[in-house]
Amino acid sequence: MRIFFSVGEPSGDVHGANLIRALQALEPGVECVGFGGDRMADAGCKHLFDMCNHAVMGLTQVLSSLPKLIGLVREADRYFQEHRPDAVVLIDYPGFNWWIARAAHRQGIPVYYFVPPQIWAWARWRVRKMRRFVDHVLCSLPFEEAWYRERGVNAEYVGHPFFDELPRQRFDPLFMETQRNLGGTIIGLLPGSRTHEVEFNFPMQLRAAEIIHRAHPETRFLVACFKEKHREMMETTRRQFPGLPLELCVNRTPEIIELSKACVSVSGSVSLELLYRAKPTVIVFRVSVLTAIIFRPLLRVKYITLVNLLADKMLFPEFLTMKCESVGVAREILHWLDDEKSYAGACRELLALRQQVAMPGACERAALRIVDAINEKKTIPLAA
Repeated sequence: MRIFFSVGEPSGDVHGANLIRALQALEPGVECVGFGGDRMADAGCKHLFDMCNHAVMGLTQVLSSLPKLIGLVREADRYFQEHRPDAVVLIDYPGFNWWIARAAHRQGIPVYYFVPPQIWAWARWRVRKMRRFVDHVLCSLPFEEAWYRERGVNAEYVGHPFFDELPRQRFDPLFMETQRNLGGTIIGLLPGSRTHEVEFNFPMQLRAAEIIHRAHPETRFLVACFKEKHREMMETTRRQFPGLPLELCVNRTPEIIELSKACVSVSGSVSLELLYRAKPTVIVFRVSVLTAIIFRPLLRVKYITLVNLLADKMLFPEFLTMKCESVGVAREILHWLDDEKSYAGACRELLALRQQVAMPGACERAALRIVDAINEKKTIPLAA
């Protein structure tokens, strides 16, 4: 059994790795190949190209990377013709993955979309592509299955794979003990896993931190750096705030979330981790003027944060903005610091929502669906 993966972002790399392990448990001889990242490679995926460490997002980045992306689509197309995998699995990363789906569909190879893009939020017309090029959507959010089925797409809800990963997390005991011994009230800053997210959001988070610290001098700030390159970038920026008690930490996101009283985070799937830890959080997502002009009118949902969408209410205050909203962000954090009753209420609401939606086993259910479909197809006799 051979399965081709197309994954282009760090969070998708985690989900892809867990799905590969679930597939290996069902089919020990399964061959996994395609586009992914380090986690998938460690799980046994043979990469044609490391997409996750070269992820692009935003109009200008996509345009500048277009020749490379076109070349990768052609490479996938050749692979489909020469090696013909039993299935193609896409994980998020719309845009590029539509072209992979099209190429696989043209070769008659079944396409599965695991953790589908949130086209119901801002690009509903793309459901036509999903209906045409994708054989089965493995939905990660409870309301997605009905939304797709109403539009003629074969879909089923398997759960969000983030809730498979989170129970397996183990905190670094030395880091946890050291931070707790330092005392103070910790506020976590999560500037994102993509370089452009850090560039756009980290300065605003620092300005908010400065306001918070001025009102509550006992606070200190831990910053979750996705990789060393980001830490170096942020070190340059933080020098503009010399009096701020702040520590830059690489690969310490779970520990920072657990240690923090509250967090300031960019929008993204990390919000599910914040939900899992029941951590009151302010969500920020600063975009360029060009991006806002093009995409903001397309937004078709009340909220930009997964947690708020799942709750259908504003559990995480959020700022989708073209300008610095540091004052508003700080105000929300200070409200929790100043009003313990409000803070406790926010924690209770997050715990209640977690109880409803944090259903583990998504990767196992998705793997079973894929393997069963492939084996069923293999047992169908050819027409005489």
